[in-house]
Amino acid sequence: MSAGTKRHISGVLLLDKASGFSSNQALQTAKRIFSAHKAGHTGTLDPMATGLLPICFGEATKFSSALLGADKTYEATLRLGYMSTTGDAEGEISIAAGAERQCVDLTWEKIETVRKSFIGAITQVPPMYSAIKHRGKPMYTFARAGVEIERQPREITIHDLSIEAYQGNEIRMRVTCGSGTYVRTLAEDLGRALGCGGAYLTALCRSALGGFDLPQAHTLTALEAMPPSQRDSCLLPADSFLRSFPAVIVDSAAALSLLQGRAISGHPVGESLSPGRQVRLYDNRGQRFLGLGEISTEGYVSPKRLIRTEQSL
Repeated sequence: MSAGTKRHISGVLLLDKASGFSSNQALQTAKRIFSAHKAGHTGTLDPMATGLLPICFGEATKFSSALLGADKTYEATLRLGYMSTTGDAEGEISIAAGAERQCVDLTWEKIETVRKSFIGAITQVPPMYSAIKHRGKPMYTFARAGVEIERQPREITIHDLSIEAYQGNEIRMRVTCGSGTYVRTLAEDLGRALGCGGAYLTALCRSALGGFDLPQAHTLTALEAMPPSQRDSCLLPADSFLRSFPAVIVDSAAALSLLQGRAISGHPVGESLSPGRQVRLYDNRGQRFLGLGEISTEGYVSPKRLIRTEQSL
């Protein structure tokens, strides 16, 4: 293959992003390494953050949104008693206002009480340095211009929060959370609740996402050093994001109908599959993945998002 030739490959790469790279920079580098014609990621990580960043190539990009609402686990280190304009070490750092004496001599009992109060459904005000849109522009564009926009609190879910270590004014924690959670804001709120006036992140690593774990991931450096055949073997199938969707296996005639955009009937989908439920579709010949379908009110299976059959991992 000549230099510059793009390949029509499909699959999922679990990337271990290094600090200092934006998610888009990591994506473009991976795309170059694999000489991929088409690529996309499944949600951003801050440049300072490291860890799991799934990247989709080719037909797998059609299903990347399946991870947007997935639970995530982060390992974070926060510095108490200080605030950052960005919520992390990349911003301007200042001493937090309103820090009480108890921030100096926090006890494990106090930390444990506060920790428990953050587990479950809580409200969180999104940070100014976020991609949330205001009047058609990301919030961070206003933040960079020094303009403060009022943000409404949002309900988020913290499934688990554990304090891994505490020394001086540093806390290392592990948090498993639902979609829409900003760990930077969680750090600030924890700092306030502990009587320290606030806190900011000095390190952040995403260690799990939607059933994937960091040990499964590959760094850009390691991928660069691999021969092409070994590199391609790192890609997971295009349906890897869809494990939570029920599978429906159809015969070849039904598969052809689906690929031609027609709904099919007469295939068992299970009593628990209510209308509107999305399902994974497979051809019974070799269990070939066809794409996503949806259960209609009549119990038919309608095609929703299908892959081009000539492309496969």
